[in-house]
Amino acid sequence: MESIIRDKSLAAQGADKINWVKGFMPVLNVLNEELSATKPLVGKNIVITMHLEAKTAYLALVLKNAGANVAITGSNPLSTQDDVAAALAEQGVTVYAWYNCTAEEYEQFLHKALDTKPQIIVDDGGDLVSLLHSTRSELAPHILGGSEETTTGVIRLRALEAEKRLQFPMMAVNDAYCKYLFDNRYGTGQSTWDGIMRTTNLTVAGKTVVVAGYGWCGKGVAMRAKGLGANVIVTEVNPIKAIEAVFDGFRVMPMQEAAKQGDFFVTLTGCKHVIRREQFAVMKNGAILANAGHFDVEINREHLAADSVSQRVVRKNIEEFTFSDGKKVYLLAEGRLVNLAAGDGHPTEIMDLSFAMQALAVMHIAEHHSEMSNKVYIASDELNSRVALLKLQAMNITIDHLTKEQEQYLKQA
Repeated sequence: MESIIRDKSLAAQGADKINWVKGFMPVLNVLNEELSATKPLVGKNIVITMHLEAKTAYLALVLKNAGANVAITGSNPLSTQDDVAAALAEQGVTVYAWYNCTAEEYEQFLHKALDTKPQIIVDDGGDLVSLLHSTRSELAPHILGGSEETTTGVIRLRALEAEKRLQFPMMAVNDAYCKYLFDNRYGTGQSTWDGIMRTTNLTVAGKTVVVAGYGWCGKGVAMRAKGLGANVIVTEVNPIKAIEAVFDGFRVMPMQEAAKQGDFFVTLTGCKHVIRREQFAVMKNGAILANAGHFDVEINREHLAADSVSQRVVRKNIEEFTFSDGKKVYLLAEGRLVNLAAGDGHPTEIMDLSFAMQALAVMHIAEHHSEMSNKVYIASDELNSRVALLKLQAMNITIDHLTKEQEQYLKQA
């Protein structure tokens, strides 16, 4: 099938971006060499829905080099990079995506990708799985399985599993140690502030940062804010995560109280309307709102628009909302993922770990789908250890190994 992209002439520029990240993804390079030689995915149709930038493109090419027919579409309208999409299309991946697509185009691209009749899916946020359990359910019997990249997507998968409606096995790559310990914490922590600082060109030091949600992503954003010199407040609904934030040295309070103090607000909860009308009403003039959760529902944009008297774009990816008293509040990247909509996403070396897990998850499904039930699986310790050891080797770091005596000792009752 023919790709649907913005501009084919951008392919060379996109290829440069892909070649750049290849130099910093040693684990994926090892897997690419192995899979290119053995081609275990010959004849398999794979659909990927992810943030379509250079690192994701390399994952798509690794799967293609393994013999698969790969189709890809974006998982967020503002995170697709048109030059990377063009480069992928030129290199034999079917692409349905362009930057700043409308909601209708986004839906159309998902359907076009599913029209390739995939046997394995790689999802980011659960949109593919949702379609395969609703309007495209006729394709579900042909799906061998899939993998999911995000916390939000895993939540949706577990809901389907709990209702006994999941139609095929899914690997929760997001819940793999080598994903969430690094990607969610260090990746989100750095890339979120990359996006915010690149977009606003403002200092973080000395400001008050409110972090909504203290999961692994929230921990990373709070840690990086502290390192940048900010005073950090955490808001939580989970008492265990709240006390962890306290022990990590952060102030914890309800969002309504934090709203009065914050200069920057970052939401990372996976829930909706975390910041809404009552919080906007008490915010300081100049407060800056950013979301790093998967969907653009955490900051209630409808309340923001309804309660302000004027809105305008004052800088790329910055919308100004003026209230009747003259107070101004700023929303970054339309409330979408700020690290991708206003940046380049997670650092390349971090995504090397995550996408290696994705490649191994796809291989596991291709090889073992007949032994798997329609439920959510987490990557084994063996897969996690392989990825970690490959990364250590690439960094010229060696570690100890248990002696036979130590192995026997640990096996004793």
